[in-house]
Amino acid sequence: MQFTDQLLVGLLEAAPDAMVFVDAGGRIVLVNAQTERLFGYGREELTGQPVEILVPDAIKAGHPAYRAGYMADPQPRQMGARIELAGRRRDGDTFPAEVSLSAIDTGEGILVMATVRDVRERRELQAEWERLKTQAERDRLERQLHQSQRLESLGQLAGGIAHDFNNLLGVISSYAEFVAEDVASKTPQQEWQAVREDIQQIQLAAARAAGLTHQLLAFARRDVIQPRALNLSQVIEGVEQLLLRTLGEQVELSTELAAGLSPVLADPGQIEQVLVNLAVNARDAMPAGGQLIVATASESIDADHAASRVGLAPGRYVSLKVSDTGAGMPQDVIDRAFEPFFTTKAKGEGTGLGLATVYGIVTQLGGHVQIYSELGFGTTFTILLPETSQAVEEPSSAPPAHQGGGGETVLVVEDEAAMREVTRRILARNGYRVLTADNGLHAIEVAASHTGDIDILVTDVVMPQMLGKEAAEQIRAHYPAVKVLFMSGYTPGGVLGSGVNLIEKPFTEASLLAKLHKMMSIRS
Repeated sequence: MQFTDQLLVGLLEAAPDAMVFVDAGGRIVLVNAQTERLFGYGREELTGQPVEILVPDAIKAGHPAYRAGYMADPQPRQMGARIELAGRRRDGDTFPAEVSLSAIDTGEGILVMATVRDVRERRELQAEWERLKTQAERDRLERQLHQSQRLESLGQLAGGIAHDFNNLLGVISSYAEFVAEDVASKTPQQEWQAVREDIQQIQLAAARAAGLTHQLLAFARRDVIQPRALNLSQVIEGVEQLLLRTLGEQVELSTELAAGLSPVLADPGQIEQVLVNLAVNARDAMPAGGQLIVATASESIDADHAASRVGLAPGRYVSLKVSDTGAGMPQDVIDRAFEPFFTTKAKGEGTGLGLATVYGIVTQLGGHVQIYSELGFGTTFTILLPETSQAVEEPSSAPPAHQGGGGETVLVVEDEAAMREVTRRILARNGYRVLTADNGLHAIEVAASHTGDIDILVTDVVMPQMLGKEAAEQIRAHYPAVKVLFMSGYTPGGVLGSGVNLIEKPFTEASLLAKLHKMMSIRS
């Protein structure tokens, strides 16, 4: 037991923290070696001095009262409940300190042991860590913003190209159909077989090109859509068989669909397109088979979460998660995944428009899409669509079979001359009387000078000088009963109301006639 005091002194001197023992009167009775190193005093200079000698001048006056309060109820304050204070060195320099207090009953009175640690270096390291973390977050958000701006620029270019191509494809498809009809009337039939086959190839190529332009417009958020309130889980249930056929037998499809979801405002055809595109992407990432999980849920996005995602606003959303167990994607691929024509597939195996289409559709609907992927562990696409207070709408019934007109007068407004002539020819050869105009102002003049009725106005949506909607409003002032059919493969905003009659370019003769027949069969 003779070594007990020596052992305690040895431990005290070896302690990494400054240890200061203070009596009930607030005077220092004992310090260790670290106290000398930390504060710059020799222990003989500290012994007998008020403990306030180690306290910064700014708080020295109030310290005795704090010390007296502690002595009145000297409960230990363990290292996990430290008080952050500051210490004062002999040269007047102050430093941030952590102080923990404990009381020792010596039998002759209470001593308070203050353990003091200089945390300046740790605070500086912590501040640097916070700075680096903030900088990393800023860099991440800047990358997201640059990616969003790059995609927006690409979208504007793609939208303009697709708009012009839609008009050209409409002309090509219609004239190919005219020629096909002429050839079909020729005899003997076998002599025209090769020509018919050539025409069929033209029509197939035009149809494929039309599909590509719609994908470009979807990416550019210029595809014409007519959203309605729908239940996302119900849409997925309706397209499940199509997804199974898309995935093939080697990929297992699982759905985790939440009940009681709030509606979202969306075009059901576009939601189906998103699901199919993601399913194709997942299937290609799992050539040896795997699992695809499609899940829906309700989510509330707060301001903090929204601030970490460019383009995401706080609010209530319905989430759609599509997860696969495939190969996963490296970060450089994730960064470019939504760019049009970017693909990691071999030449001829993909257009590079699948994920670009997904991005365009989701953002056009006011939503947000994010990719999480790890190499070897699969990929998850998380799509957020804003909730709507509108009630779920039931889909309309299928349109009736098309038939020709009965002498009704149609005013066709189209700034593209070839497209205007094709539309005029389709209508004229199917029993309609046709007036034409090459822009909105001209259409108003034609309508004003016409002496008879105008039953239907067929107008392009986007035209120079005046949009189709404006022209329709002014023509309706002269012909209140006129029915209006908008035709477009492109709109600046991309969204038309659910009650608007619309036919998408490029359209076929059959689809145009069916649309007009349906409109005329509905009495105003």
